[in-house]
Amino acid sequence: MRERTRALLAHRHFQRFIVGVILVNAGTLGLETFPAVVERHGPLLTVVDHLALYIFTAELAAKIYVERTAFVRDPWNLFDTAIVAVAFASTTGALSVLRSLRILRALRLLSVVPSLRRVVSALLRALPGMTSIVVLLSLVLYVAAVMATKLYGQSTPDRFGSLPTSLFTLYQTMTGDDWGNIAREVMTRHPSAWIFFTIFILVCTFVVLNLFMAVVVSAMDEENAEERAALEDTTAHTQRILDELVELRKEVAELRLRAEPTTGPTTGPTTGPGAVVSESRTPPRAARRRGR
Repeated sequence: MRERTRALLAHRHFQRFIVGVILVNAGTLGLETFPAVVERHGPLLTVVDHLALYIFTAELAAKIYVERTAFVRDPWNLFDTAIVAVAFASTTGALSVLRSLRILRALRLLSVVPSLRRVVSALLRALPGMTSIVVLLSLVLYVAAVMATKLYGQSTPDRFGSLPTSLFTLYQTMTGDDWGNIAREVMTRHPSAWIFFTIFILVCTFVVLNLFMAVVVSAMDEENAEERAALEDTTAHTQRILDELVELRKEVAELRLRAEPTTGPTTGPTTGPGAVVSESRTPPRAARRRGR
């Protein structure tokens, strides 16, 4: 029974069914944001929502039944458990905050779809490298904010009047949000301010932020390389087993040939001390008829 359940959970049709349930449930939760739809189809949306939750719970129970203690060693299983637990809390709670957490069920796609799972694994792998880049970016942003506060704080206090204000303005500039108007506003009092903004954007946007992408891409390459290596090891192990089975079949066939008794015409003398006496192959019933 356990092996059948394991095969069912791993079957591609079942995986597609779960993906479909997640997408349908996410769609119904989105429809609940339209008051007109809720007024007309509210009970139906509630039934679909509860049905999806029961399906997720049944799948989780089946995984626990199949994997037993190994279930808690898989981080993705713990992630699914947390999502289902939050879903139950949101259905029993009356707070709007808890009810809004139901949309977290859509995040189960991260554990069901293998490609999304690889992306998340790559992001987690890239965290150490990204931490160093965050420190570098924070340092550059802090230095630029101190300089901007001292250079442009008195002329444009709304933008660079204090260190927190300068940090927010430069962060807005780094993301490209209306940085042109900010630069023009400062350049009306300081015409050479374009040099500061150009250097800041080049360093932060085109250098530091691209380092994030480089680290993530490198982590994804490492993740894919590990998967390919694991697949090659599995293929090689399977091939070794097949080769051993072929050799074993050959040995069994040779042993059968050696164990079979030799039959055929005798070539030894028919009389004398070394005479070969051949057994009669006449059936007993035919022999009795001849005796009669």
